[in-house]
Amino acid sequence: MCSCSGNMAGLARAELQEYGRSSCLMCISAVFLLLVCRVNAQAEDHHVLTVADANWTLILQGEWMIKFYAPWCPACQHLQADWENLGRQSESLGISVGWVDVTQQPGLSGRFLVTTLPTIFHAKDGNFRKYVSSRTIEDIQAYVVDRKWATVEPVPGWRSPSSLLMSGMANLFRLSVWIRQIHTYLTNALGIPSWGSYVLFAIITLFMGLILGLMLVLIADCIWPSRPKRRENKTVVIVKEEVSEEEVEEKHTSDLDNESERVSGDDSTEEDGVMTDGGGSGSEQMLSAESSVRKRKPQGPDTAEGT
Repeated sequence: MCSCSGNMAGLARAELQEYGRSSCLMCISAVFLLLVCRVNAQAEDHHVLTVADANWTLILQGEWMIKFYAPWCPACQHLQADWENLGRQSESLGISVGWVDVTQQPGLSGRFLVTTLPTIFHAKDGNFRKYVSSRTIEDIQAYVVDRKWATVEPVPGWRSPSSLLMSGMANLFRLSVWIRQIHTYLTNALGIPSWGSYVLFAIITLFMGLILGLMLVLIADCIWPSRPKRRENKTVVIVKEEVSEEEVEEKHTSDLDNESERVSGDDSTEEDGVMTDGGGSGSEQMLSAESSVRKRKPQGPDTAEGT
């Protein structure tokens, strides 16, 4: 009994060891097959470069064909096989092939202003042209080989992906996706109603506007500080007319002449009166005339001081 039980135990142990070895071999072979499949998949797709925000500047050099797609888009799925075939032929065509998932890279969709899916762009040394022809692999190859892109006007400078305006558009698209994600979290995870989420966003927008306005006022005050207003003192300038000595003498002389004329006129009137009256002698009349002239004739210095 003991020998039989010992033999059975040895056989069981050997079977277990053999089963363990076979299991290990199966696991190793399965892992090897997975690695081979993954390498083959990468070998098929390594010609198509995934373009993202981190490496999008690569397409500014050389010649590229870029496709913007979304996983849920039926037209994009229909074009996927031809696009992968184009990637395998990229070396013979002398171009690089890439694609952009707009659901993962909203910034690039805003930078290129993508509004329809799929959207294909041709890039040549930083000049971008939108491909609007047939999406068959033959037409795309002819577009590159026959240089049909040369007949198409490139996008203007203000719409170039590297322009400042399109960089702002990329940030705006990222912000919109971020807001949508927050709205989804508030409504689904936290159970807040949609109107409550909208009110919350409105309050945050008003608050951010106030903060931004205050910052702009502070910056403007630092750059162009306000100056206190000063009262303008109006000075009244009194201009005194300077009169020369010659003009004073001429005026004094003219005054004397006028005075003498008036005196002579008075004397002639008196003389006529005396002569008509017949009173007094001629000498007395002369003396009275001289005395009247002396009384009425003003003195020179006094007159000058008066003027």
